[in-house]
Amino acid sequence: MTERVRFAPSPTGPLHIGGVRTALFNYLYAKKNNGVFILRIEDTDQKRKIEDSEEYIFESLKWAGISPDESVKKPGEHGPYRQSERNDIYKKYINELLEKKGAYYAFDTAGVLAKARELNEKEKGAFKYNYENRGSFENSLSLSKGETEKRINDGVPYVIRLRVNPNEKIISEDEIRNTIRVNSNELEDKVLVKADGTPTYHLANVIDDHCMEITTVIRGEEWLPSLPIHVLLYEKFGWEKPKFVHLPLILNPSGKGKLSKRDGDKNGYPVFPIRWKDEFEGYKEKGFLPAAHLNYIAQLGWSSDAEDEIMNLDEIVKEFNLANVQKGGARFDYEKAKWVNQQHVKRLDRGDLINIIKGKRKDLEKTYGTNEIHEIANLIQERIVLLEDIESLCDMFVEAPKKYDDKVVRKLEKHDLGELTNKIEKLVEDAETSQLKDAIFKFCKEENMGMGIVMQTLRIAIVGTLSGPDILGVINVIGKKSTLGRLKQLRNHNLN
Repeated sequence: MTERVRFAPSPTGPLHIGGVRTALFNYLYAKKNNGVFILRIEDTDQKRKIEDSEEYIFESLKWAGISPDESVKKPGEHGPYRQSERNDIYKKYINELLEKKGAYYAFDTAGVLAKARELNEKEKGAFKYNYENRGSFENSLSLSKGETEKRINDGVPYVIRLRVNPNEKIISEDEIRNTIRVNSNELEDKVLVKADGTPTYHLANVIDDHCMEITTVIRGEEWLPSLPIHVLLYEKFGWEKPKFVHLPLILNPSGKGKLSKRDGDKNGYPVFPIRWKDEFEGYKEKGFLPAAHLNYIAQLGWSSDAEDEIMNLDEIVKEFNLANVQKGGARFDYEKAKWVNQQHVKRLDRGDLINIIKGKRKDLEKTYGTNEIHEIANLIQERIVLLEDIESLCDMFVEAPKKYDDKVVRKLEKHDLGELTNKIEKLVEDAETSQLKDAIFKFCKEENMGMGIVMQTLRIAIVGTLSGPDILGVINVIGKKSTLGRLKQLRNHNLN
């Protein structure tokens, strides 16, 4: 049997990092098992639907590199792939469930339910509409068949509820948490069809998974409390149940709660894959490579047996195993995410990196040829943490420093910086660029001066700080004329 999995987001806003991870784990499981990865849009809640959310979901998965095999954009034989287009399917099956007496009509008004809830909470605690009290409410279990049909024909508003029988043991299996046993007395008669005729998540989800032949349901831990209801629905319909996997929560950096947009706003990191309108930047805009982003979020709740934790998507697929998915929540660490990105940048093919650099700094091609840009890429590659760093790392190759590290300048002034820059200028002017290191070594020996002083002076003059790539490599790129000009600028700065 072909493994079929689905990612089923609601188009109620931007796709959260937790949603991307759920999509990723479904994708990994499908590819590992030569299966099919489906994207289903769960848009039954039309009131909360936000324009552009659906397209955002597709664009996010496309950027990440985990596009679905079947979807509204790539339909197969199991569509439609939007729940709002499947109402005829739901009507067919809810009628079947009513005939089997697995569900019933309930005509209770919101006011009646609110009053019952208030009274129950005062006397017993949390209110549940279930086998204990449903006989006291206005539903097809307490009304005659004739009265029920009359109310329906007269247009009296109603919902359809799941009929949960008392004192039954509901046994659910989760691939991570193993067997989960619940007594049916703990459950509520959940609403399956709302007063406007649309199905709730519970009904639509189970029907869709059955009709789309989903073999394994991989979703977030927040749906674990709903598992007994879903298992009960499968049993009432007489359908074979899929395997269930409930992924652990992604926790905020403190480990005290689910990662939220508020956490990102507070601590300065994104929680969405790509930009959402003009409101929030995503990982793409922050300068993450798609492969690095997937590599990091794959580690949130899953561990690999591989020695190297830096993997591309194909390598993650090869290593992926549900047995290595953990039960406990996974704490988000933005610094670790950036480190993973840096490792992926270090492994980038040089040609790919050069194309990225050219895209970030189009002005480089006005000054340098192919060989020089190749050398620039070589000099900065290991220093790139996020792709947005490229712009500032390339500044030194385009213009002289706008400011200097004053602390370092004051230190160099002890060696008479004016005279020192004069001597270094002459040294640079007389030496071939390729022989500059030997010339500096000879100069330091003759002047009885530490080589570090000369190298620091050159670095301050050319870059403005002591950090940066190999300074002789930078000089080799910018050339003798630019180097001399920057030494002169440092000397004049010192004199002023």
